Amino acid sequence: MPVTQTTLPPLHWLSHEGAGEVDEGVVTLTAPAGTDWTNDALGAPPQHAAPALVFDAPAELALSARVRVPTPRTTFDAGALVLWADERHWAKLCFEQSPQGRAMVVSTVTNEYTDDCNSWDVDDESVHLRVLRTGPGWAFHASRDGQVWEFVRLFRLFTDLPVSVGFLAQAPLGESCTAVFDRITLSDVAPVDLRDGS
Repeated sequence: MPVTQTTLPPLHWLSHEGAGEVDEGVVTLTAPAGTDWTNDALGAPPQHAAPALVFDAPAELALSARVRVPTPRTTFDAGALVLWADERHWAKLCFEQSPQGRAMVVSTVTNEYTDDCNSWDVDDESVHLRVLRTGPGWAFHASRDGQVWEFVRLFRLFTDLPVSVGFLAQAPLGESCTAVFDRITLSDVAPVDLRDGS
């Protein structure tokens, strides 16, 4: 029987401490200017300075949250669910501002270099994001209502290192970005079918 909880394990800063708090099940993070995670596929210098609060990922999990960005947004500003093994192996599922000025579900998976994929536009001020771990694989989903989930991608990280999972805010081009994560749930079992909306 899956165990679902609304309380999180203790969180810690992944690498760069940022402005953030955890209060009554709500995680709020503010990224300073010029902060991002990317291992650019064209060879630009890697960036891993965006602040992230994380915990050690168990072998099976489903972590979901509603994500909002209440501050004015510039291109690539985002709140994200993230997983991290090391600087060459990580991934993030973002509620991100596109270069066209639209909020979108965007995912990136990094095995040495970053594979970046835009999924769909978000018309509301928030979106629900979910990261799953099942066996050796990871999956990303997004939802407009937190009930019916749309499949984003299924992938592996090519490493045997332990993985941390949690929350991130980024502001690659802007002066700052605040992301708010609420309605957080954590389960010890991932859905059996990753593509049916459950």
